[in-house]
Amino acid sequence: MYRPSRGTQYGRRFCASSSSGVRVSLHPEALTEVLAGALWYEQRQAGPGDAFVREVTLAFERIEQAPASFPVWPGTERASSPIRKAILERFPYLVAFELNSRHALVLAIAHAKRRPLYWIERAPEDSS
Repeated sequence: MYRPSRGTQYGRRFCASSSSGVRVSLHPEALTEVLAGALWYEQRQAGPGDAFVREVTLAFERIEQAPASFPVWPGTERASSPIRKAILERFPYLVAFELNSRHALVLAIAHAKRRPLYWIERAPEDSS
């Protein structure tokens, strides 16, 4: 079964800075989504919950290394801080994040095919 205490550990990791100087942090609801996704997978079979968290962590590391390399979310191109998306490789989820000079704020860990843009209100008004 998924251990919530590990989620707390991962939550602290998500706010770390990389050598590139870009710091990734999560909107509180995005952290809840990571934990909820891991729990959903883990309730069905032992192991996939941890794999889901590892995959999300890898996405955060990719964002830290090259945040501007991710595509801009359609419709946010003209905003002062466009929203970008990183697609998870092994799970049908994506990471929606807003990039500012040295900070990437993760707005959501969203299922790629369910409830599109439910999280958009988490972004500042000029991003949407």
